[in-house]
Amino acid sequence: MVVSLETVNMLRMLSSTTTFFYLLIPAISLYYLYYRLSKRRMFELLSKIEGPSGLPLLGNALEFIGDPHTTFKILYERSFEFKFGEPLKLWIGPRPVIFLTDPRDIEVILSSHVHIDKSPEYRFFQPWLGNGLLISTGEKWRAHRKLIAPTFHLNVLKSFINVFNKNSRAIVERMRKEGPKDFDIHEYMGEATVEILLETAMGVDKGTQNTEAGEYVTSVMKMCDILHLRHRQVWFRPEIIFQFTKYAKAQERFLNIIHGLTDKVLKVKKSEFLQKKKTMLETESELEIFQKTEKAEVKLEEIKSKKLEEPSIGLSYGQSVGLKDDLDDDIGEKKRQAFLDLLIESAENGVVLTDKEVREQVDTIMFEGHDTTAAGSSFFLCMMGVRPDIQEKVIEELDSIFKGSDRLCTFQDTLEMKYLERCLMETLRMYPPVPMIARQIKEEVKMPSTGAVLPSDCTIVIGTFKLHRNPEIYPNPDEFNPDNFLPEKSANRHYYSYIPFSAGPRSCVANSVSSPITGRKYAVLKLKVLLSTILRNFRVVSPKKQNEWQLQADIILKRTDGFRVRLEPRKKPKFVA
Repeated sequence: MVVSLETVNMLRMLSSTTTFFYLLIPAISLYYLYYRLSKRRMFELLSKIEGPSGLPLLGNALEFIGDPHTTFKILYERSFEFKFGEPLKLWIGPRPVIFLTDPRDIEVILSSHVHIDKSPEYRFFQPWLGNGLLISTGEKWRAHRKLIAPTFHLNVLKSFINVFNKNSRAIVERMRKEGPKDFDIHEYMGEATVEILLETAMGVDKGTQNTEAGEYVTSVMKMCDILHLRHRQVWFRPEIIFQFTKYAKAQERFLNIIHGLTDKVLKVKKSEFLQKKKTMLETESELEIFQKTEKAEVKLEEIKSKKLEEPSIGLSYGQSVGLKDDLDDDIGEKKRQAFLDLLIESAENGVVLTDKEVREQVDTIMFEGHDTTAAGSSFFLCMMGVRPDIQEKVIEELDSIFKGSDRLCTFQDTLEMKYLERCLMETLRMYPPVPMIARQIKEEVKMPSTGAVLPSDCTIVIGTFKLHRNPEIYPNPDEFNPDNFLPEKSANRHYYSYIPFSAGPRSCVANSVSSPITGRKYAVLKLKVLLSTILRNFRVVSPKKQNEWQLQADIILKRTDGFRVRLEPRKKPKFVA
């Protein structure tokens, strides 16, 4: 029998393939055996924690394959197969992930100054945010957080009211052009929050730098989309695969725009700061000379007048000579400065922060302050659309504050928005912008709820979405009820049972128990001005019922079906003087 050359080659190929698999299977088996033996303690502790069964090597990874809404829905529903509040484990391949939903357990992790390392997924932020506050750890994180926290002091926040008003009114006029049709309001909320941050964090007014700032706004929003994609679709996670996709090229283009504007603004503001400092030092030297002359008192008044006419320096006369006024109590000079200005001063000569580190912190604030508040405000407006009865109460409160006028919102007005604030808090309870908070623990930790011990080197996920729907803490948790946040109900609630902005030392910038004014209050103040401005001009109508919403939870909680609403112009009420 004659055997052709092609047949011989095919047999050789089959023989090589068979040999490869004969070698591969034992190799995998040996590796798995070594892994089990080397992680014996971890497997022993995990065996005492409930969780769905998984496949060898793959674990529960296959349950994460599918569209974002279906994946979220299945995982959330499956979590109810186990006792509410107890630690729950999943296996993502060979990697254990433990979910916590009991506030006592959550407090152990979030209140710790040891368990501050973020999970490996945060590496996707590295090209954009570098080692900013979101990603950094250890002493670098502690030093930078302590430096940045004072920029969110109340007196700084009050100075932002005009910025909030201007951008809120601008977005209202843009939305007015949508007319009576349905549209996705999240696009407008994202645009508004980025533009506000451009001014409050970087001092850039889109109106004066329209082209560059406009490209920056778009790039920030598109970068967030790419990050969401990589978290949601696991095959985009490995760098070796991602680098060959169209998204990698788009990311590079967006980052060039984002970093380009940040670097440009930093350069200009640093030059301005050095010039102002030089002017201030020259003026202070002049002051010392005059104080030694017989006409010191007269000349001193002249210097006072001169310095008071130079607000760009950023210090009053009294502050320049070490005096303090009543607004400086427990604030200090640095704490009176805005975000980028403070960082530039600290970065002078690279003593505290390098220029690169300044950019990383600014970029971090831009990301953290944009996506979360855009989602929170979008959910709020959609809730108003599906609950017209509650929306009417909010409108009545606003009408009682503004008396039908079209004047700008003041800080005092925001303090009177009690019902709007409760509705906002309830929205953030039901739809927390950050539905999960992940940590990587480096040592074993005992949980007070069950006594279970979590092994070291595993990922801990705080299930904020489910925590906020604990029926023992919030009766009828799936019902929207602003009265959940009446003072008497909030007073006796566990501190870690409501964490829409996270909690503890690693939470929203400056958001800690000891901080008098927090990043949380910056967000709430901004949202109060923005949302009240919208509801003073429109009634919101939702085309979908609440139980028809399709949620997805990757980095930020969003609606897969979009935040679609319709706006109806309001007739202004008439008030009798």
